[in-house]
Parts: sequence; structure tokens; C-alpha cells
Amino acid sequence: MSNHTPAIGYVGLGNLGAHLAASLVRAGHRVTVTDLHRQAAAGLLAAGAEWAGTAREVAAASDVVFTCLPSPAAVDRVVAGPDGVLTGLRAGGTWIDNSTNDRSETLRLAQVAEAAGVRTLEAPVTGGVHKAAAGEITVLVGGDEALYDEHRQLLEAIGSPVLYMGPLGSAAVIKVITNMLAFINLVSVGEALMLAKRGGLDLAKAFEAIAHSSGNSFVHETEGQVILNGSYNIGFTMDLACKDLGFATQFGREFGVPLDLAGLTEQTFIRARAQYGGSAWSSQVVKLLEDALGTDLRAPGFPEVLQ
Repeated sequence: MSNHTPAIGYVGLGNLGAHLAASLVRAGHRVTVTDLHRQAAAGLLAAGAEWAGTAREVAAASDVVFTCLPSPAAVDRVVAGPDGVLTGLRAGGTWIDNSTNDRSETLRLAQVAEAAGVRTLEAPVTGGVHKAAAGEITVLVGGDEALYDEHRQLLEAIGSPVLYMGPLGSAAVIKVITNMLAFINLVSVGEALMLAKRGGLDLAKAFEAIAHSSGNSFVHETEGQVILNGSYNIGFTMDLACKDLGFATQFGREFGVPLDLAGLTEQTFIRARAQYGGSAWSSQVVKLLEDALGTDLRAPGFPEVLQ
């Protein structure tokens, strides 16, 4: 980046976006934000961010606009819609998408942006909402490498490590792969804990044993805790899980890769969404097993909020 400190915009202040925007504010950037719900911005405004009524107004006040949105349709509406980012961002500006979006949609919107003189980077993030809150979430970047280099410092403000994956579309593929692994792992964590419970083990001791075993994983260490405390609150919804698993199985068909476990896991999540609702936390997928067996997976001593 040049010596000019860019003005930043952030659109989409959900479970993830609010934390990413807050990291930019903490890093000393002038940040203008918007969301469908103004109350989602309350903490950011108190920390010094500025509010704008629309994505267009955010873009008009910015050199670089980030988006973090829940679906391809939302990204399209916010970026290319009549009051969208591209109607307000000056030629030469940059749009950086933190959403987990459909790869073909990212490529299509990048062409629309290019026609408006706007450059595009995809920068989905992975590691969980608690990592985003701490500014320690992994940032996966796809796009022109020179453009990535120009914005690297800005990307490093929202997370670490920042990993350049290759041309536009590359980050979408690896993000879907990492989420696919996490969801498969989540279902297996539920089965493991249920085996422990029905086998008469103390679940807190079982959790610790798994954490120090060859069967340990990031998902066990994090989502295992919100299952055991009964909150299931991982800051990620069933709708989002089904969307991302849909992307994974779509890639499987496109690339000719049989995805036996991902396909089964997608069906399990679709069933959980039908049972508990799209806004239920994704960790509630293990509740299918709890309900089927009439056995809960509660254990004392696990925090309500992951640190």
C-alpha cells in the first residue's frame, strides 16, 4: 500500500463480520460500517467507527470495502445491487470479500467489479468466531498477487496467519475444504462423547483424555466444550453449515472426487436443520444423537464462551 492510509468500509456485521471490523478499528483505521440492523454496529460505533445507511454510502466514503455476508444472494445484492458497493466505490478502489461464497459467484462478481474499475480479493476466514474476536483468525486470500501484496498489511489487521492461496477462486476452494473437515469432525466428536457417556465415563475426564490423544482435534477442543456446557454456541448457524457442505459436495461433483463422508455429513446436517431450525447453532447437529438416545452430553466446568 502507498503511504496514503486508506479509508475502510465494512458491510455485514454478523457473528463474524463485527469482530473483523472491530480488528480494523483497533488497528487505527478509519472504518465506516453498515448492516441491516443498526444495533449490530453499537460496539463498533462506540469504538470510533462511523455509520452509513447503505452499502453505497459506505463505499462512497471508502477506498477499500470489506464484506462478510451469509449467502451468495446476499453478496450479489450488497455488491452489485442498485444501492450496492459498486455504485459507490471509486474506480481504482478494492472490494475484499470475507464471506464464504460460491467460487463461480466470486469470479462472476469480480468481472462485474472490473467493469466498474474496482479490484477484487477474496479473503474468507477460518478458525472460529472466538479467534476472530481475538484478531487471531486465519485469513485465506485469493486474487492477483500484486493486489494481495498491496493490501497485505490491511489483511494482517484482521487475522493471523494471512495465507495467499493463488488466483481468485483458490481461497473459496480451500475454505470449503477446511469447513468440510470441521463438520465431518464435529459429527464424529458427538459420536465419541456419546460412546464415553454411555460407557459410563466421566465426560470431563473423557474430554481431557481425547485432548491428549491421537484423536484430538481443533474441533474437539473448541466445539467439544460448547457441547459439554450445553450452549452449543459456536457462533455459526445450521444454515451456514448446510450452505458450506453444499459447496463441498458441489466441488466433489465438479472435480470428480467421491466424497463419501462429506455426503453423509451433509445429509446429517440437513436433518438437524429440519429438526432444530436454520438459525440453530451448527454444533446442535450432535443433539440428533442426544435426542435419539435420550442421553445428554453435559459436563460441569466448561465455559459458556470460548476464550
